[in-house]
Amino acid sequence: MTSAEQSPPPLVGIIMGSTSDWETLEPAAQTLTKLGIAHEVRVVSAHRTPDLLFEYAGSARDRGLQVIIAGAGGAAHLPGMAAAKTSLPVLGVPVKSKTLNGIDSLLSIVQMPAGIPVGTLAIGAAGATNAALLAASILSLHDERIRIALDRFRTAQTETVLAQSDPRTIAKP
Repeated sequence: MTSAEQSPPPLVGIIMGSTSDWETLEPAAQTLTKLGIAHEVRVVSAHRTPDLLFEYAGSARDRGLQVIIAGAGGAAHLPGMAAAKTSLPVLGVPVKSKTLNGIDSLLSIVQMPAGIPVGTLAIGAAGATNAALLAASILSLHDERIRIALDRFRTAQTETVLAQSDPRTIAKP
């Protein structure tokens, strides 16, 4: 890419309540990068920076975002509050907590009142990866390039499993 060219605008916003949540959400960013999907990453706390959250979610569509991935632990209000401020799809990723291993976060995110949906994924890194893949699936409805990238990702995943069908033959590090 030359200096005259600009990177494509982000289609997916990845937000989290604090920097400590990045370890959980990083696989979402890595997966989106593998698929060639432009994204942005921000710390936006529902409790400590509510005005920033409202501005972020409220302006997301106008800024070109099409999906928001929101990770949060504990009370985990971030995904639900983001969903309350935008009609974009919001995918919630519960962050594993020390106290209840993320069950509190999972229940907080999944138990949204009727009318404000949050697509809730698994607790932790697997949920973050799947949130990115679900975001890609949503985007692929209207973007052939993303559909092809997602199909290639899944084909490669299948081939990897088929090539390692006997665990005794896999080299140990």
